[in-house]
Amino acid sequence: MGIFGKRKSREERAAEIANKVASGKGFYGRTTRAFVGREDFAKLQGAIGAHNSAADVQQLLAMGAPTTVAVVVSISDTGKLVNFDPIVDLVVQPAGATNHDHDHGNVALQTIVSKLAIPRTGDQVLLVADPARPGGFLYAGMA
Repeated sequence: MGIFGKRKSREERAAEIANKVASGKGFYGRTTRAFVGREDFAKLQGAIGAHNSAADVQQLLAMGAPTTVAVVVSISDTGKLVNFDPIVDLVVQPAGATNHDHDHGNVALQTIVSKLAIPRTGDQVLLVADPARPGGFLYAGMA
């Protein structure tokens, strides 16, 4: 503990700066928004949002949150990377969903996947209920 209280770790400070950049607030956020175009800033926000959702999934799994098995209906590349792992648009059908549900029971996600374990159409994946969006899901990896 320092003179002025508890110091934040390097990772905590980096996460705080990344969130300010994504929100466009603070010095870093305003500077980034000023120097990159609107389209690139939106891509940046999406990448940081996907990174944060991946961290949320790890915390939920560590706390023992229940998972749901789903089958991949389609997958497409967004062209974005986070730590060299691709961000993909993933459409899945949770187990137990019927064709009578809205949009045939499919769930669309934009998420980071490991470049070593990219799901393919027909593969089974795990989903975790998103606490921030009731009825929403987060990608939790391959089944």
